[in-house]
Amino acid sequence: MSYTFKGGIHPPDGKDLSKDKAIRDYLPKGEVAIFLSQHIGAPAKCIVNKGDRVLRNQLIAEAGGFISANIHSSVSGTVKAIDKRRTPTGDMADAVIIENDGAYETVPVETEDDIDKLSREEIISRVAAAGIVGMGGAGFPTNVKLSPKEPDKIDHIIVNCAECEPYLTSDYRMMLEHGEDLVQGLSIILRLFDNAKGVIAIEDNKPDCIAHMEKLCEKEERISVYSLITKYPQGSERQLINAVTKRRVTSKMLPADAGCIVNNADTVIAICNAVTKKLPLIERIVTMTGDGIGEPINLKVPIGTNLSELIEEAGGMKDGVEKIVCGGPMMGFAMFDTAAYVTKTTSALLFMKEDAVSKEEPSACINCGRCVDACPSRILPVKLAAFADHGDEEAFREYDGMECMECGCCSYVCPAKRHLTQSIKTMRRQCMKKK
Repeated sequence: MSYTFKGGIHPPDGKDLSKDKAIRDYLPKGEVAIFLSQHIGAPAKCIVNKGDRVLRNQLIAEAGGFISANIHSSVSGTVKAIDKRRTPTGDMADAVIIENDGAYETVPVETEDDIDKLSREEIISRVAAAGIVGMGGAGFPTNVKLSPKEPDKIDHIIVNCAECEPYLTSDYRMMLEHGEDLVQGLSIILRLFDNAKGVIAIEDNKPDCIAHMEKLCEKEERISVYSLITKYPQGSERQLINAVTKRRVTSKMLPADAGCIVNNADTVIAICNAVTKKLPLIERIVTMTGDGIGEPINLKVPIGTNLSELIEEAGGMKDGVEKIVCGGPMMGFAMFDTAAYVTKTTSALLFMKEDAVSKEEPSACINCGRCVDACPSRILPVKLAAFADHGDEEAFREYDGMECMECGCCSYVCPAKRHLTQSIKTMRRQCMKKK
């Protein structure tokens, strides 16, 4: 049986460029900039000073509140400054600047103990200590997600392996190369929830991953592999829960309210490393891809690495690149400067030789209804965009504009090339400021 949700689109996936490229380790050559806020919630509080020598895996900033996350050094070296640097989204944010000495001297790890004897609190404590956040893009602190008010009501732990965004292949490579760690990480999470079953949800355009994960789960009584119909945005939390359980999650709900906890594949592997090896989250996989890069590849990168170094490692940009996107083409951010740094949520850099979207001229709506059919949130994008353009906040809210997940499906299918998502997104930001 294949699982799915209503709505969605089928953009060209572009994954062939990098899906067969094994993960390659990359170590930065220059300084690293490790941001104090790489997660939803309060920024971490810096605990090092200019001139301090730090080691790899060393804690350099403590969680600044309940919804926050620890930050660790990804290299050894000297703290050069605590200053502002540019993030991949274009903002300037506080960061610990470390002069990399190239030695990669690491904080000694304590002797491993018997993880089967760890209590629920000890497991969550190790996840919190490691600074793990959702690595699919949102960056929600994982220890908070694993601590719902009513754990007995959680009956599904879903590992999001859909990777529905075009071009992205980091989760695909992680499943093939580190599938055992993914299964062990999910098993660890299941120990926190006695009434839950584990689901590894993979789109059916990855049959090799499905077969591989099914083989690894043959003896796992509480874990199943679900084949999802390939469709964007299948990997969105709300749509994934709906596909797997048929339950609906609205903007006013948390997944836990529907009895589910959803974690990205990379996050689950990070949980495995934190609990079994006491390793903090200091690196992640970044897909370098698109028709505008010399060599599409998947790189394991220390957090804080300058993106310009990754571009050089991938063979450099080809002549005539018109657009660079951080993330996937549907929900990623267009970049105006590559002198930014990798964060815990940096999944990919996409290089396009042609910026087709900016060349399209919007025209009058022809009332075809395609945006309504494609909308995974089951709302009316054409009406909401009109309300947004006219500043009618009351009507926007009345027609459930806050349910929009800004996936871009409506804009993608619109034959009039109207900027529906952009209009709705702007109004949603305006409404959220007034909460």
